[in-house]
Amino acid sequence: MRIAFAEMKLFSGSAHPELAREIADYLGIPPGQARLTRFPDTEVSFQIDENIRGTDVFIMQPTCTPVDMHLVEMLIMIDAFRRSSAARITAVVPYYGYARQDRKDKPRVPISAKLVANLLGAAGANRVLTMDLHKAQIQGFFDIPVDHLFAAPVIIDYLARQNYPRLTIVSPDAGGAERARAYAKRLGAELAIIDKRRGESGSAEVMNVIGAVKGRTCILQDDIIDTGGTITKAAVALLHNGAERVIACAVHGVLSEPAMERVDASPIEKLVVTNTIPQKDHHVKSDKLVVLSVARLLGQAIRSIHEESSVSSLFV
Repeated sequence: MRIAFAEMKLFSGSAHPELAREIADYLGIPPGQARLTRFPDTEVSFQIDENIRGTDVFIMQPTCTPVDMHLVEMLIMIDAFRRSSAARITAVVPYYGYARQDRKDKPRVPISAKLVANLLGAAGANRVLTMDLHKAQIQGFFDIPVDHLFAAPVIIDYLARQNYPRLTIVSPDAGGAERARAYAKRLGAELAIIDKRRGESGSAEVMNVIGAVKGRTCILQDDIIDTGGTITKAAVALLHNGAERVIACAVHGVLSEPAMERVDASPIEKLVVTNTIPQKDHHVKSDKLVVLSVARLLGQAIRSIHEESSVSSLFV
């Protein structure tokens, strides 16, 4: 039996209020009223400034830099809504941090992606809405429902409108081949893969390009760009193999320093990311950077969750 929730409310932490406002505008609702401040020792202080008893609450907070601060903020907000008798609490996490440690691939390491899933459930979240997890199986770490969206429709629509000739979608490593193949199929493009190996220091070393790239427009497609080392080395390898031009795109533009300096100094003509993470800091300002909004996609999912209708049409 479907549960009818009286009202939908959207609240935001401090990580990305701009995206929360975009989503609220799309939904036609005012942003939730709350006060999020900090004590002198930086502890989080949070108070809800409106009645939320029996409401369907959505808390929008990507766990981007500073990751720990934004994660704890979200947990405290969830706890406040649970104790204030919200009917249901959905954590909207466009960028799910700590996802890169999702298995024990070395001795004596944590599975931090599972730990964060446990924390969200323990704080009182009833479900999670997220986008382009680093590995899809992270959904299985949760004991609550997870709606896993993909930003592919937003990025593919932008790339299609550019009318790039002789297009090849390139995965910067073997692990991203399936994602790159899906992009190539939707764009009617060829597929190439870069064989990449990492040294002990974690730095990427490009070894070989597999696929037809000579004389073609190559689009490097990844889920996360952090320091930009992998993507810029991949771009150099593509040019050495005869590519005519190189564009890079990723869902989550973490862009830790010196990422944009590397991109600006590289042969990459354009770097396309979404606004799952805010791109407002001084070190990410660049003429090469294009930021696409996922507010509409997240808004559609939030409305479907609230109305208890299918979200599956968005999982493409």
